Amino acid sequence: MIPPVQINPPFGYKKILPLRRDHKVRLLAPGEIPEFARTLNAIPISFAEFAPAARDYPIAFASGDSGATFAPVAVLGLAAGENLFYDATGWAPNTYVPAYARRFPFCMARVTLDNVPQQNRLICVENDHVDETAGESMFDAQGQPVEKWKTIERLLTEYEADLERCRELCSILADYGLFEPFTMQATLNQGGSLQLAGMHRANEKKLETLNAAQLKNLLKKGILSRLYAHQLSLDNFARLLERRAARAA
Repeated sequence: MIPPVQINPPFGYKKILPLRRDHKVRLLAPGEIPEFARTLNAIPISFAEFAPAARDYPIAFASGDSGATFAPVAVLGLAAGENLFYDATGWAPNTYVPAYARRFPFCMARVTLDNVPQQNRLICVENDHVDETAGESMFDAQGQPVEKWKTIERLLTEYEADLERCRELCSILADYGLFEPFTMQATLNQGGSLQLAGMHRANEKKLETLNAAQLKNLLKKGILSRLYAHQLSLDNFARLLERRAARAA
């Protein structure tokens, strides 16, 4: 009897399948954004994305388990279901598109075999994008990867490795007691006020009180530079308000 296999799709994906060499996949067209990302007000980012994301978005830390774990996100909107960087023409030009959206319709998913989580992740594809008519082959007739797939596979593997570094970053910051909750509050030009809660940031005052060994660890692991990018990026909340006002006008 074959043991039951369970594949848990990441947020935003509907039904995913392990990628086969004979699959033909409909890739995203240039400028196309997956449907789920069009109404996200925050999207996960990885370790390597702090610098490019900080140029366009506020970077905050989110927790879905009451502070047990954290993850960095780029804030895209100031209300639920609001992505101020997407409209009918696509993603805002000249802004960084996070890898979480760019990797679609592929992902690397955790597999549970006979109720036991497996160590390795499996490359999967969104079921709706497996298309024998409009799809592209990722492997040639001999089963060898085509050049386009090599680029996609590199994005997937590097992104997963970066997520592991993010988990370590957040674990260390939590262990050092650096996270604090905060709420973005603003008075709107068109009247009324706005609040965006449920976010966390690194407390700059607590950062100053770390001992030499802790600071050296942050520097050695490349975390300190990510913290600076995060703290500087919080000024981008003002740019989000400008985008919102422009859209309302």
